[in-house]
Amino acid sequence: MSNPKIEILKTEILSDNWYTLRKITYNYLKKDGHWETQSREAYDRGNGATILLYNKDSKTVILTQQFRLPTYLNGNETGMLIETCAGLLDKDNAEECIRRETEEETGYKISAVEKVFEVYMSPGSVTEIVYFFVAEYTKAMKVNEGGGVQEEQENIEVLELDFNKAYGMIASGEIKDAKTIMLLQHAKINGLI
Repeated sequence: MSNPKIEILKTEILSDNWYTLRKITYNYLKKDGHWETQSREAYDRGNGATILLYNKDSKTVILTQQFRLPTYLNGNETGMLIETCAGLLDKDNAEECIRRETEEETGYKISAVEKVFEVYMSPGSVTEIVYFFVAEYTKAMKVNEGGGVQEEQENIEVLELDFNKAYGMIASGEIKDAKTIMLLQHAKINGLI
């Protein structure tokens, strides 16, 4: 952190329960040359990775569906969300993470993965960077039923959907997850399927 227009004055931990919520007070040098003191909260949950599995021959994609409490609290009637497979990096690099998460969540042991971009998903309040990947899959790569890790209380349903149907679910509102929309659009724009 080497921005000469920022001086961190104080950092307080507001919560260190599930992840870490900090309140940061800092001075910010404005365009007019005056310093202004500001205070913001930043939620640090670590960085993550996500992947779109696609099959060119069958023109299908693998997505997941699970209960997401924050969406339920903000108007999602069932709390269920259709998403691309994803997970936190923990101590892995992004590619190791997404290979592990793919097998745990979807049951597919993938070979080649391609990183397509990385994104700050909610830069106004969350520190997380998400690394986005795509990979081809075949039925032969299925090594288990997926569904997530029991110890992590994951109850994930694996969905294999026709790509055009999945893409249409963006417009119908059935898919509302940003990372999933971004990867489906990437696949469409780049003609992956």
